[in-house]
Amino acid sequence: MTQMEMDFTVKTRFDQMEKAALEYHKQYPEIYDLFCKFALEIIDRGFSNYGSQSVFERIRWHTDRPDVDGKTSFKLNNNHRTFYTLWFARDYPEHADFFRQRRKVSMFQPPSKFAELTPQDFE
Repeated sequence: MTQMEMDFTVKTRFDQMEKAALEYHKQYPEIYDLFCKFALEIIDRGFSNYGSQSVFERIRWHTDRPDVDGKTSFKLNNNHRTFYTLWFARDYPEHADFFRQRRKVSMFQPPSKFAELTPQDFE
């Protein structure tokens, strides 16, 4: 069983956010594949570090489709970015420092009592 398939106890806000990211990954595994593909392409171009936000925007550009009203039909949650960078560092240890990581304040906070907002929560 890989780390992305493991179920774990939620003790912190970080755990809670990672659990949501893992659930999202199960639903859309192709996003992590694109994240790795695009990150490795950037590395091959000679960059020693890069921003995960830029990679996420490229994924949006490649995956988004308008719905019948002309609005975006695919939602890529920015809360998951940090986990994609951590998973990338785990899976490509030779590039572990490619995405710079800040201290995770959520590791020291209790889980939120509120449900995550989804696109359905907005007009």
